[in-house]
Amino acid sequence: VQLQASGGRLVQAGGSLSLSCAASGLTFSTSAMGWFRQAPGKEREFVAAISSRASTTYYADSVKGRFTISRDNARNMVTLQMNSLKPEETAVYYCAARRLSIGSSYPAHYDYWGQGTQVTVSS
Repeated sequence: VQLQASGGRLVQAGGSLSLSCAASGLTFSTSAMGWFRQAPGKEREFVAAISSRASTTYYADSVKGRFTISRDNARNMVTLQMNSLKPEETAVYYCAARRLSIGSSYPAHYDYWGQGTQVTVSS
């Protein structure tokens, strides 16, 4: 299984960024997907998740209304659209996949992880 996250870069506070994750080697259409982030010296934290058929989305309270997770099962891709970014959201962002169809906010519930993409939000 490979999860290739991309799209991270330097962006100014208040700006927008779209992250993508391309998946291969798994049955993507039956896998829930999630995005997590980890800042230096901090634990990995949940950002957003989406069920296998995109019927349900889940968000951390801190990103509700600003971030949107979506998926394209025909292309085996999941996207995280991030708006109104804040400097404290500077982190490495990881995509993750579950063998189950229901999303989760717990990192331990995910079976596969990508390598991460760096997002830096300048003030």
